[in-house]
Amino acid sequence: MCGIAGEVQFRDRAADVAAVERMVDCLRPRGPDGGGIVAYDRIAFGHRRLKIIDLSNASRQPMVDPSLGLTIAFNGCIYNYKELRDELEMRGYTFFSHGDTEVILKAYHAFGPEFVSRLHGMFAFAIHERDSGRLVLGRDRFGIKPLYLAEAKGRLRFASSLPSLLAGGDIDTSIDRVALDNYMSFHAVVPPPRTILTGVRKLPPATVRIVEPDGRTKDTVYWSARHEPSQADIATSAEEWRDRVLESLRLSVKRRMVADVPVGVLLSGGVDSSVVVGLLAESGQTGLMTFSIGFEEANSEKGDEFVYSDLIANHFQTDHHKMMIESSRLLEALPGTITAMSEPMVSYDNVGFYLLSQEVAKHIKVVQSGQGADEVFGGYHWYPPLAASNNVTADYARVFFDRSRETMRQHLADEWLAEGDPSLDFVADHFAAAGAPAPVDKALRLDTNVMLVDDPVKRVDNMTMAWGLEARVPFLDHELVELAARIPAEHKLAQGGKGVLKEAARLVVPSEVIDRKKGYFPVPALKYLDGPYLAMVRDALESQAARDRGLFRDSYLTALFDKPNDHITPLRGSELWQVGLLEMWLQTNGI
Repeated sequence: MCGIAGEVQFRDRAADVAAVERMVDCLRPRGPDGGGIVAYDRIAFGHRRLKIIDLSNASRQPMVDPSLGLTIAFNGCIYNYKELRDELEMRGYTFFSHGDTEVILKAYHAFGPEFVSRLHGMFAFAIHERDSGRLVLGRDRFGIKPLYLAEAKGRLRFASSLPSLLAGGDIDTSIDRVALDNYMSFHAVVPPPRTILTGVRKLPPATVRIVEPDGRTKDTVYWSARHEPSQADIATSAEEWRDRVLESLRLSVKRRMVADVPVGVLLSGGVDSSVVVGLLAESGQTGLMTFSIGFEEANSEKGDEFVYSDLIANHFQTDHHKMMIESSRLLEALPGTITAMSEPMVSYDNVGFYLLSQEVAKHIKVVQSGQGADEVFGGYHWYPPLAASNNVTADYARVFFDRSRETMRQHLADEWLAEGDPSLDFVADHFAAAGAPAPVDKALRLDTNVMLVDDPVKRVDNMTMAWGLEARVPFLDHELVELAARIPAEHKLAQGGKGVLKEAARLVVPSEVIDRKKGYFPVPALKYLDGPYLAMVRDALESQAARDRGLFRDSYLTALFDKPNDHITPLRGSELWQVGLLEMWLQTNGI
């Protein structure tokens, strides 16, 4: 797990090494164990390293293979790199390191850009061909690893974070109105290639982009899962699906133990992280470190689920660490949390992951986490009502969108309104694509491939990497997702959601963590803004910078400040926190 950055010039001029140095320095938290820059002629690659696999300097990056004429900067982890290395050695390739980075380089040389279909893992990479001058960019199937892009003035820059690109300078930082509409309506999800800034884009997941020396590009989407059960799938029993899911998840968890350092688990006490702990214990892991976090109660809402995380930790005798965050510490951590965001992310549990990662990084470098299970196996409350939907786009928007188009006109200033209804149009187009005929499957596909990427997955990457911690997500093993996509919706919606996963979990973990009310990562103080939290948000929105920007109508802000807890979105979020977080993020990044 690392951070990458770089520049390629499309004109006959040298790359700006000083800009790349600034970009790489911004990525230092992602890779505290070392860094470097390789530059020649039109290209400059930079890297910050977190040592997880092959702890020697033989795997330092950027990595250059003079005999192949290739240079790579890579962020992520390839879980099947040893099997790929064996195959490449049989083809005659020799290796000077023992890590996964060199395997990617050789695999690209052997198989071309199609090599990505052979990878099990999370990754973002840039490969430069010395002889052709071609640049190849790639991102994993679920966008677990980020890759931001900025193209202007005859050059392209890339980086693992948006602030890294800003550090390089010369970026168009005007606000993208369509992205603003996404943020305000699509629950802060801004689908690729957009970001909130006009001058920054992001490579979509499951995409390889070939950039020619003159700047021409070609994108290839190399993977997708069909959410369309066959007749044989429909005829398969619930018990058989349970067993298949358990076996696939067992393999996924095992794959993500590949490391030359210990691997722990972020344990919330929910079924998802609990079953990961159970499967690791089942495989013979001893001394497994697990970590949980809780927050002070606010407005009579409890802020922890320690009763369940303690149950799992005791049951499997893990080396358990739990931390209770006082409100004062939560407030102190918010500026750092916002700084760690590559894009403005409204979910309250950003600060939870930020503080938890700070603690975990004192003990360990790699953890497994339960993100993705709800999107893949149908755990959210908005899926069951869609089963009988006659207008899935409208029904999905009703339960997921933070604002309707009509409400948006009352909240945003006229000059910031996008034309049409871009967020609703995006969802409608996604639902209309082939491969997911049933309403629930349409929603699951959208959430797995879009919402998950630019909300929970991005959140985990940003907050863990702020402290040099690598997070692995076994529920996003692409073979497991392909299997889940074939399971008829009724098996996933059973038992209030994730029925087939819950049945698999019953064979591994105590039923108490399965048959309870679904939990979330509660941070009550940010949902019920009061005291210093309200003051923090008010200061940002009433600042001169916010007034000059003029995103929101004064009447809307007045109503929010007057009764902040009366303005809660359908997904139980604070509207005031949402607009305040956006302004604080913009100010944090000097925009």
